[in-house]
Amino acid sequence: MDWQLEAEKRQENMLKELQELIAIPSVLNTDATPDAPFGKEVKRALDWFLEKGRESGYQVKNVDNIAGHLEIGEGDELLGILGHVDVVPTGDGWTKNPFGGVIEDGKLFGRGAIDDKGPTIAAWTALNMVKDAGFKFNKRVRLIIGTDEESGFRCVENYFQKEEMPTIAFAPDADFPIINAEKGIAALVFSQSYTGREDQLLTFKSGERTNMVPDFAEAELEGRLADWKNEFEKFTSKYNVGFSAVEEDGRVKLTVQGKAAHAMEPDDGINAGVMLSLFLKDHLTGDGQVFTEFIAEKFYGDTRGKSLNLAFTDEASGDTTFNAGIMRFEKAKGGTVEVSMRYSISCPFDEVMEEIQAEGFSVNVHSNSKPHYVDENDPFIKTLQNAYEKQTGEKAELLAIGGGTYARVMDKGVAFGMLFPGEKDVAHQLDEFVDIKNLVKATAIYAEAISQLACD
Repeated sequence: MDWQLEAEKRQENMLKELQELIAIPSVLNTDATPDAPFGKEVKRALDWFLEKGRESGYQVKNVDNIAGHLEIGEGDELLGILGHVDVVPTGDGWTKNPFGGVIEDGKLFGRGAIDDKGPTIAAWTALNMVKDAGFKFNKRVRLIIGTDEESGFRCVENYFQKEEMPTIAFAPDADFPIINAEKGIAALVFSQSYTGREDQLLTFKSGERTNMVPDFAEAELEGRLADWKNEFEKFTSKYNVGFSAVEEDGRVKLTVQGKAAHAMEPDDGINAGVMLSLFLKDHLTGDGQVFTEFIAEKFYGDTRGKSLNLAFTDEASGDTTFNAGIMRFEKAKGGTVEVSMRYSISCPFDEVMEEIQAEGFSVNVHSNSKPHYVDENDPFIKTLQNAYEKQTGEKAELLAIGGGTYARVMDKGVAFGMLFPGEKDVAHQLDEFVDIKNLVKATAIYAEAISQLACD
């Protein structure tokens, strides 16, 4: 079967469906109801997929309005394909409508285009290709749709309390060729020991998610604009970051514009909260000075945990990384810094956590998702390698990542595409896009993999 040719035939319809899905602004929202636990738009995106399944003759199930699946085939074994329809916030500065699905220069732009609506549409199209080609399924295949991948995996945790664990599974939500190792992901909360010492810092705010490098930071300060403006302009010019400095209602407001990136590699972004702290630490006293100095000293130029005494690396998965994703300070309360720690597979997590150096702050492990690994010699891995190599002509190397995909909640799961080697990763960034040729190529690879894994 020429899966590449078949995928090309379905390109127009695939792009149309992806545009429909991107048009739904499915960001976690506070407008939750019992029928829409993560917000009405997130629920609408889930409903969109389930309705597509019904129209195409799949067995469809909605699980508590936060996950669902589309199933086809027969047999005792189950192949799972796990995608998600929730997306991170857009942020400011897009040159395209983030929910417009604009096609330009061979790319389709929109929040979720590469993480993870585009890859999930590719897997959905591939499953239909195998079905329509008349292949006989010797396993059941479930396309499982989650709605909370970007904010804690509550969707699949709940789903697998009630539904069957797949025998084997892949998540089209990372890189090709095959990711058989994912780092551990811990959320650390550093809380300031508030002393009540007077300070000019009134409030400090940066970041909304620990899994994103924050691209905006804002501080409110006592004083006059003239007290801050010249030094702040020198600083922002030196470090080449966007800024604003204004005086409102007797307060000075300073802002810094950074660059968003995924927390699995903080060095790909510019952390606005860290940059603003780097400036403020030399111009404050009291608790505000302690707060900003902690951020600057622990995270400026150090995303590997050296200053926290938490640095660790191994050959299988690389460096442990740290992203200060949410930073907050209020006068008369003190501050908190929430950090995403992506730790190496062999890292002795409990032991290294005892070595934290953070004077003036207490630390709490808010959550911890342990590392995930599937043996490279497993027949499942070998089949995926064969499918990739057959469709691309390239060797299917095994990879390790600092990102967290649904593969880590599987007994035997891996991340499988759809970012190709050398392709720019724009997940969680402004003007996120999917390359259309690569979307089609990934669809062919998924069809090949499904036919080999689940068909006679």
